[in-house]
Amino acid sequence: MDSDLDRFNFEREHHTRALIRLAGVDEAGRGPLAGPVVAAAAVLPAEWVETGLPESLQRLNDSKKLTEKIREQLFAALHAETEIHFGIGVIEAIVIDEINILQATHRAMNTALAQLSPPAAHALVDGLRVPTLAIPQTAIVKGDQKSFSIAAASILAKVTRDRIMREHDIRWPEYAFAKHKGYGTAAHLAALRAHGSCSIHRRSFAPVFAVQQKEARQ
Repeated sequence: MDSDLDRFNFEREHHTRALIRLAGVDEAGRGPLAGPVVAAAAVLPAEWVETGLPESLQRLNDSKKLTEKIREQLFAALHAETEIHFGIGVIEAIVIDEINILQATHRAMNTALAQLSPPAAHALVDGLRVPTLAIPQTAIVKGDQKSFSIAAASILAKVTRDRIMREHDIRWPEYAFAKHKGYGTAAHLAALRAHGSCSIHRRSFAPVFAVQQKEARQ
């Protein structure tokens, strides 16, 4: 992690405007061909902006920059900190196919925010602005690398989704979901061609749609 980067800078700026209860919001699973999209909203204690992260969370960062082992450790540490409030939104493949992945992602974010009690006053969102978000927001490109609140949400979303995909692997071992988590790897595409799609595949995504069209012609 870049020690020179102040990853509480955005939180601190919002505190000066009396916006204290801030929720970092991020998602995992927009790109895969199978499984849900998962979003998380995380509210870290306001005092951490001045005191810093506790020892158990010192490695907190964008989930994509961490190993699976470290993500799992941070996930456990986030759950252990009783002062952290968070929510998780899970939107399944069947809904993704009905409303499209962008709208499903936004729905997952609103679901996660709705679980916060008390509710957040403002959201720090990774990436682009979300037009349908239920509360005021600040969109931060690469926010999971710039804000500890968003980084916490990225860990919660990623680990939750990975665990879901490992459960799906038990039911459908022929696709090796535990390895690629539903992304369109060469091995996953080969399994699709060999076995067709299963009920958690996103039928509106081109590679899955192509396989189904081929099956329909046979």
